[in-house]
Amino acid sequence: MQRAGAVALSVALSLALGAGGAAASDTLPWTGESAVGANQPYQHGYSPTDLLRWNPAEDTDAGYLRARVPLQSRTAPNAATQRDRSLPAETQLLTLAGDYGNAFFESHPYTNEFSQYLFNFWQYTDAYASWHGMPTEGVPVDYYDPEKDWREKWFEFGMLNLPNPGYTNAAHANGVKSLGCIFFSPNDRGDQDYAELLVRDADGSFPAAAKLIEIAGYYGFDGYFVNQESAVARADIPAYKEFLKQLRDGGMYVQWYDSVSDSTGGISYQNEFNAVNGPWVRDARLGDVSDSIFLNYWWNKSKLTSSKNYAAGLGLNARTSVFAGVEAGMYQFNQPYNLDDNIGADGAPMNAVATLGADFVSSDYAAKTDDAAQAQVFDRERRWWTGSSQGSTTPEGGWKGIAKYIAERSVIRGTTFATSFNTGHGLATWSRGRVSNDAEWGNINLQDIPVSWQWWIDAERSPLAADFDYGPEYTPASRFSYRKVGAYDGGSSLVLSGTLAADNTVRLYKTDLSVTPRSTLDLTYTKTSADDDSELRLALVLASDPEKVVQIPLAGTGRRTDGWRTVTADLSRYAGERVASLGLVVGAGAGTVQNYQVNVGALALHDGVDRTPAAPQGLAVKQLLPGTDELVLGWKLSDYDSVRRYEVYLDDTYLGGVYDEVFYAKRFTAVSGTLKVVAVGPDGSRSAPATVPFDLSSAPGGVTAVPGRDGTLAVGWTPPASGQPVTVKVTGLDTSAPYTRRVTVPGSSGGTTLTGVPADGSAYLLTVRSGSGTTTAVRGTFADTEITPYPVSAVRVSGNTFTFSRPALADWHTLTILENGVPKQFATTYGSGNKPYIIRGRTTRAAMTVTMSSATSRVVAVLEDYAGNRAETVLRG
Repeated sequence: MQRAGAVALSVALSLALGAGGAAASDTLPWTGESAVGANQPYQHGYSPTDLLRWNPAEDTDAGYLRARVPLQSRTAPNAATQRDRSLPAETQLLTLAGDYGNAFFESHPYTNEFSQYLFNFWQYTDAYASWHGMPTEGVPVDYYDPEKDWREKWFEFGMLNLPNPGYTNAAHANGVKSLGCIFFSPNDRGDQDYAELLVRDADGSFPAAAKLIEIAGYYGFDGYFVNQESAVARADIPAYKEFLKQLRDGGMYVQWYDSVSDSTGGISYQNEFNAVNGPWVRDARLGDVSDSIFLNYWWNKSKLTSSKNYAAGLGLNARTSVFAGVEAGMYQFNQPYNLDDNIGADGAPMNAVATLGADFVSSDYAAKTDDAAQAQVFDRERRWWTGSSQGSTTPEGGWKGIAKYIAERSVIRGTTFATSFNTGHGLATWSRGRVSNDAEWGNINLQDIPVSWQWWIDAERSPLAADFDYGPEYTPASRFSYRKVGAYDGGSSLVLSGTLAADNTVRLYKTDLSVTPRSTLDLTYTKTSADDDSELRLALVLASDPEKVVQIPLAGTGRRTDGWRTVTADLSRYAGERVASLGLVVGAGAGTVQNYQVNVGALALHDGVDRTPAAPQGLAVKQLLPGTDELVLGWKLSDYDSVRRYEVYLDDTYLGGVYDEVFYAKRFTAVSGTLKVVAVGPDGSRSAPATVPFDLSSAPGGVTAVPGRDGTLAVGWTPPASGQPVTVKVTGLDTSAPYTRRVTVPGSSGGTTLTGVPADGSAYLLTVRSGSGTTTAVRGTFADTEITPYPVSAVRVSGNTFTFSRPALADWHTLTILENGVPKQFATTYGSGNKPYIIRGRTTRAAMTVTMSSATSRVVAVLEDYAGNRAETVLRG
């Protein structure tokens, strides 16, 4: 039963990592105001041939999809400030999950949707690995019909998908590694095969491994989860390990899935760490080829005990190298296995933990796209990670929560710290307590370091309830009745409400902050309940005396406020101390206070040093696209130690933010104004704005561009009133093959036709400018009339048997093989029947080998691209 169950679960893993179907877990395209922008950058997958020819200059969106936040160091372990002091801080956790969702064509770093999933429990996580299929570059979006069964997705998904850059930035900000995913199975990736990665250079190294290292370096992530769920030829096992070792030696973190026998290469799920899978981590000949292993799910206490012992015999620490797999998405809160089985005789975890699909808290919730239902998503997530939807120490049902087994960790260190309790999405945006944009949004790049505990509130009786307040449009869980205020900065604030009958100690952040002689701490709050004799106090736990909570009173905080108020505490008396935990005490007065409410909008620790960043340099409008209501800005990126993020405004309206040197905005309909970018420092200080004005009223209007198959580009516009000469410039966006053409025409002209432009289907940016006025632009693709024939060298012939390989081209769709004019038939994945051609991404690898009916027949290959161009290659006859 265990063996059958293991196979069933592993098949489920394969399907989940495959194309996926129109099920509850799918992320369907957003509609209405949240619909994708015409040129909104999105991620794509990679086949082995895509990988080997990868060049960011050839990828139109590459520069917009880079994670730029460096991996932050975590504080040294301090069991004294853990909620469960018995947990060893070294026990690691990997979460293999979707990001904002698992969208195929809409994996963006950020967008304008509140209800996309925002992960909030980085403190229990050591590695985040991306989990969802992505079509390869160039697949037309209209090939995807979300209403059709997953077997009817007739396009290619890459064996490699990269982590979302927004999620990588958030992971790194919290000291968490971010991993891409390499996935092979008999069905899900068509003819793509691991053996393509094992081709060597003349020097014996693996070009594919070098490319994987290069890609991770460019996009800013840390390594790969390798899910090899198709058999490996026995002769290939040594080379596969050498390939993994090259990744690891190149600085990549590598986690291997428990799927392949080291001796036979066959699929063999062990559900424990042993001699069958151990050499895929530590090999007797090569040494360490992977950093860790994700164990298949059907373990028990005996298997996990053996796993720990086997790891120890190899000199490995099982708490960092052997990850007991938990199928979160399939079984959710009704797990058939018990992580208590991973608790050793000493009462501590024996092995690390890995979860698959913990994003089910959103993805499998029926109302996941309903803004009014997000409180239920938040409760589900809290229950998965802490055991209780309300943050209680009493688990709900049999699931005890990840925090029962994994200690909370922190990156909050140094002499400064700032938070606005921003969870990374909102129903509006507030700037200094004022609504600066009333539109919903989702951007994990803007997420503050999450509170370390949801929730840890100590009170002798009637503890207050904590929640994140997203403002008047938010629908909290039914247990709350607080007045919805919103944020001070960003999209949310921390609200504490209920009956105040005793002092409430609210522990918020695990820290290792150094106090200097000039240290101060600012608390920004608003109290909506009536005046009373309560008092807010800072709650500091000092490393020198972790059993004591130092309370620092904040005068006047029992009075009702008219808006937000900032109070400052002088910490100089604690100079030389280290703050190991930071929180608040809501001090009760003489009597019980009913309907108490305070919203905490910001906390900021300053060290007396002026850390205000300089105004951003090099601000420029890179693309202003009024025809599609889009904007792209660029500036010079400063070091993360001095700038934590950049905020973008149109006049005083907030547009968004990111730590990057580029910013994309959709639904940008302004005709004129001043664009501003402000740098925000690690202590929350803000720079003076960099500014750039624009005015489309004096620019050529209604710009259009129509590419012709004859190598022309017909450009039209409404002439500007100024009558100044108009400069037209077209630039190819494939910078590996630079193309630029510029012409200037009289101001009275309403258009021009450019000749000799490319006709290869590549993307372009067309800009039009009157005199020295604002430049307006459109984006598009040139006409596509070109196709490269299928090369004879791509087919291997042995007698009358032809083995075809995937064309090493970016743009191809089908390959028809004609024997005496009759197309051969090719089997497709998922048992979806035969096709009279090889279809990219869906023909099985086995079907790529064909025996002709006659040794004298004429064999012709007809390659067709996405635009319908066709080219013939005579292979025989």
